[in-house]
Amino acid sequence: MADDTGNLELEAFRAEARAWLEANFPPALKGKGGLAMAEITFQDADLATWRRAIGEKGWATPTWPKEYGGGGLSRAQARVLQQEMGRIGAFNPLMFGMGVTMIGPTILDYGTEAQKQQHIPPIVRGEVQWCVGYSEPNAGSDLASLQMRCEDAGDHWQINGSKIWTSGAQYSDWCGALVRTDPTAKKHDGISFILIDMHQPAIETRPIKLIAGASPFCETFFTDATAPKDAILGELNRGWTVGKRLLQHERASQTGDRGPGGGGSAVALADLAKRYAGADAAGRIADPDLRTRVIRQQMDAKVHGLTLARAAAEAKEGASNAASVLKNSATHVAQTRAELMLEIMGHQGLGWDGEDFTREELEAVRGWLSGKAMSIYGGSFEIQNNIISKRILGLPDSTGST
Repeated sequence: MADDTGNLELEAFRAEARAWLEANFPPALKGKGGLAMAEITFQDADLATWRRAIGEKGWATPTWPKEYGGGGLSRAQARVLQQEMGRIGAFNPLMFGMGVTMIGPTILDYGTEAQKQQHIPPIVRGEVQWCVGYSEPNAGSDLASLQMRCEDAGDHWQINGSKIWTSGAQYSDWCGALVRTDPTAKKHDGISFILIDMHQPAIETRPIKLIAGASPFCETFFTDATAPKDAILGELNRGWTVGKRLLQHERASQTGDRGPGGGGSAVALADLAKRYAGADAAGRIADPDLRTRVIRQQMDAKVHGLTLARAAAEAKEGASNAASVLKNSATHVAQTRAELMLEIMGHQGLGWDGEDFTREELEAVRGWLSGKAMSIYGGSFEIQNNIISKRILGLPDSTGST
C-alpha cells in the first residue's frame, strides 16, 4: 500500500512538472543546453527568461531546502523532473555554474545560518556568479602547499597572493578560496576557506586563452584585498576539511549527474554516423568497424549511467570516494564520444569558422579540444586513480622508499 501511495504521488508530481515545463520552457531552446555554458558572454532573451523562471521556481536546485529558495523536492521527485526535462529537450541553465555545483552545497554543509541566508538564495535564483580560488603557481596537485596569505587586520581580513586556473574569475561576483591563515602551522593545518567579494579594485583577473579559443581560466591577483571577519566558512585554520568537501561536490558534478536536464548535444552518435558515413541496406552504420566502436561507446555510457544510479542509491551520510571512479568514467565516455564525433564528421569536423561548416560542426571541434581538459581539472585522471587504489581498493602506497 505504501509503495502504491508513493507511486501515485510521484505520478501526480510528474503531471505537475510536465505542465509547468510546457508552460515555461521556451521551445526555441530545445536541445540547446550548450547555450547555458556560454550565457555569461552570450545574450539570449529566451535563455534569460528560462533562467529566471526555473530559478524562481527553485527547480534549478530541486533538492535544496525551501527556506533558502530551493525546490525542497525528494530525490525521487528530482529524478522525475529530470526525466520530464529530458523528454522535451529542456536543460538546467544553472548546473554549469560553480555556485550550484560546488560553492552552494559547501555553504549548506558548513555555513552559519547568516551565511546561508546571505548566499544561498542568490545562487538558487542564478543572480550571482561564483569562482573557486584553489590552485596557485606553485600549488597545483599539491594543493596544501598554497601560500596566499590571509591576515587578521582587526575588523577585517586582509588577503595577498595569487591564484591560477581560476575558472570564470573575470565574470564572477564572489570567490570561495583556500588561504593560509597560520603560516607557522603544519602543511595541511593553518588553512582556511574564505568567501571573497570580487568587486574590489584590489583584485585583478587576467584570462588565459586556451587551445579551444575560449578563455574560461584566469590568473587572479589579490593585493590587500579584504573580507569581513564573518567570511570564513567553517572553522578558522580548519579549511582543509571544507576544501576537500567542495572537491567531492565538484567531482560529483563532473560524473554526468548534473541534475535535471544536463543539456548538451541531443544527436545520437549512430544517427550522426549514418548521416556522414552512410548506412547499409539494413539501416545500420555502413562501416562495420565504426559501427562496433559506436556501439562500444554507447555501452560504456550505459554502464556509467547504471553505476551512477547505483552509487546514488547506495549513498550514505558523509564522504564517499565513488566520485573518483565516476569522474574518470565520465571523462572516458565524454572524450571517446568527442573523438568519434570528429572521426565521423571527417574534414567537416576540423573547421574553425566560415560558411562551409554548420554550427554543430564548429561546436564539435571546440568541444573536442576543450574536453581534453577533463582529464586534468577537478583532480587529474592519475590523482583519481591514486584515490581509487588507496581508499577504495586498499592497495599499498607505492610512492615510498623500498
